Amino acid sequence: MAGKLTAAQGTGILLVTANVGSLFEDPENLQKTWLREFYQTVQTHRPQFLAVHCQEVGGKNYEASMSHVDSFVKELLSSDAMKEYNRARVYLDENYKSQEHFTALGSFYFIHESLKNIHQYDFKAKKFKKVVGKETYSETLESTPTLEKEKFPQDYFPECKWSRKGFIRTRWALAECAFDLVNIHLFHDASNLVAWEKSPSVYSGTRQKALGYVLDRITDQRFEKMPYFVFGDFNFRLDSKQVIETLCSSATMQMVRTADTNEVDKLIFRESDNDRKVVLQLEKKLFSYVNQDVFRENNGTSLLEYDRELSVFKDRLHELEISFPPSYPYSEDSSQGKQYMNTRCPAWCDRILLSSSARDLVLKPENEEKSIVYDNIGPNVCMGDHKGSVAKGGSRYAVKRLCEKKQTGHHHTHTHTHTHTYENHTQTHTHTHTLHKRTLKTKFFSSADQSQSS
Repeated sequence: MAGKLTAAQGTGILLVTANVGSLFEDPENLQKTWLREFYQTVQTHRPQFLAVHCQEVGGKNYEASMSHVDSFVKELLSSDAMKEYNRARVYLDENYKSQEHFTALGSFYFIHESLKNIHQYDFKAKKFKKVVGKETYSETLESTPTLEKEKFPQDYFPECKWSRKGFIRTRWALAECAFDLVNIHLFHDASNLVAWEKSPSVYSGTRQKALGYVLDRITDQRFEKMPYFVFGDFNFRLDSKQVIETLCSSATMQMVRTADTNEVDKLIFRESDNDRKVVLQLEKKLFSYVNQDVFRENNGTSLLEYDRELSVFKDRLHELEISFPPSYPYSEDSSQGKQYMNTRCPAWCDRILLSSSARDLVLKPENEEKSIVYDNIGPNVCMGDHKGSVAKGGSRYAVKRLCEKKQTGHHHTHTHTHTHTYENHTQTHTHTHTLHKRTLKTKFFSSADQSQSS
């Protein structure tokens, strides 16, 4: 939507997820590219409420990157591109010395000056408080009342090895609409060989358990249930065994074992003829396939049938149509904006997911144009090993614009009453909801759109 949003047009919301691990290892190059693409996206959509969920803030060596994190936050809060956002909340998990609690998550929320009425929930006082000014919270987020943060229990971690995985939850009220935003980072695939062994992989099961834990926590009886958006680095992968069977359907497999332990060290798939050309070589951290175009043609959507990890939660989580290429793992060569690295099978790791009630908030009637966008950022430039942000161990973007507007069309209504407690008063609202017969309308960036905004 062009031009400045007004109250009459509804509230424009932009949700962004970005694994920013490499940003802090090369701040001179990658951070500048990241910020340029991010600012262009904000200027294109001009949201009134902007939520940015980051993972791996500070990179691999957080202690050495602290100064880079500080400058990154200062840049976001003070840049000219963000000058119309006069209120902000920043939550950084900087407590890297606490293995029990550290998640390296960072949640950034920006409110446009045109949005007059916004409140944030205090989970300890159990009431909403008006958002004023710009505030940054770090280190001991466990005691910060305006969020809930948890690292997954140790027995959830593969081989019980601690890593920076968990979630942060915040709750917001725009006018009379309240919802939860959850920043999440799930477990990765440690070995391509282990992922290939069975379908679904053992890693898929670990992610399923952790995501179920988060959903149970944010919908338990401690607080009133709200519509929720869960967005972050889910590390969802394609079903490796079945993808390889499809990609190498006419090839023969050679298994190479180590001499000392006799464990499988690599798998080599060769064509039966054509001089027995190697089609795929698979090792713990190597996925070298002969034709990467299969992941780029038609945005790789022919492989979405192997993207199955979300199907377990089909009654609890929903997603808009994916029409962008796998977000990981891209080459870190600055001249190769569309090339994948030969480390992992490309996959859609970073997602924006909605509860059923959240989906009802954002889907639009058929005649509303450009109402929803679900896309990645930086399709033609190098932003690290994950599209949208800068990577090394992860850095990717998924973007969705959610725009609430007054709606018309065929409908039926139902009424319910609920109570919100605010800082100085309590309000009981009786709402009559109009439920429309809707179809999903999704707008995607084209290469032309990107070149024009560059």
